[in-house]
Amino acid sequence: MNIADYKGVWVFAEQRNGELQKVSLELLGEGRTIADKLGVKLTALLIGNNVKGLAEKLGVHGADEVLVVENELLENYTTDGYTKVICDLATERKPEILFIGATFIGRDLGPRVAARLTTGLTADCTSLDIDAEGKFLLATRPAFGGNLMATIACTDHRPQMATVRPGVFSKIDTENKAVVEEVKISLTDADVRTKVVKVVKEAKDIVDISEANIIVSGGRGVGNKENFALLKELADALGGTVAGSRAATEAGWLEAAYQVGQTGKTVKPTIYIACGISGAIQHTAGMQDSDMIIAINKDATAPIMKMADYAIVGDLNKVIPELIAKAKARKEEA
Repeated sequence: MNIADYKGVWVFAEQRNGELQKVSLELLGEGRTIADKLGVKLTALLIGNNVKGLAEKLGVHGADEVLVVENELLENYTTDGYTKVICDLATERKPEILFIGATFIGRDLGPRVAARLTTGLTADCTSLDIDAEGKFLLATRPAFGGNLMATIACTDHRPQMATVRPGVFSKIDTENKAVVEEVKISLTDADVRTKVVKVVKEAKDIVDISEANIIVSGGRGVGNKENFALLKELADALGGTVAGSRAATEAGWLEAAYQVGQTGKTVKPTIYIACGISGAIQHTAGMQDSDMIIAINKDATAPIMKMADYAIVGDLNKVIPELIAKAKARKEEA
């Protein structure tokens, strides 16, 4: 492998039912920064069927060019079909870096592509950069159970690959108009071993906490599911949503969709109120970029208290009702 032959930054633009996934647009924003540091093009790879109409939006969010691959066999995601398309194009065009969102699809697709291209993959990244000499991608992710942050470089193989969790980076808006290229590929029924017969969606009224401006989050210190109703009342009074740590979701106090942290979602709200949360790195990795952090905890020495903008030492069962009363009073005054 001649590493010098590999140029450009690619972002897999994940779409489902003709709708671009938010993480793909976030990746284009960070990919734009990485591409500019390297002085190369930023390319969005759009795969599906009848999806060309999404290409313009990818340009607005930072892409210099969009490679569109359309085929009836790509209507629904399959590991075989999408892996073959990406690997064939990567082998032919030799991108230096390939980013994929760490969604359910991305976490399936990324490792398969990396294995087939015999390259390295840093999974579930929370930070991306280029080394001082401009040679390698530096991908940072939680390691050893979230007890430290590891920065990993793939020095000997290309493309350098990383999956990135949603909510870590911000979208950008530009006046850029991307060059769109429709790519012809060779794909037959024999290439796709798994057939999607039917897609059934489960109807659930679930709020996307990664989009919330105010989050009231609870941990083990909340004590029980009944006490989470108090957090929900505060969230409603503030016009926000409730969330929780891994301990809270594993205890069954709220659904996994509302989990914040390394194994949950990354959030960046205007206000994050942490109730009964100790502040282990597994949790803080998912909320440390909040604009304002308010911590309520009996333990004044808990790690979350040190990183909080405002720390309240006390029993949350006494503190939260006071906050609810204040929030309701403020609403009545307004």
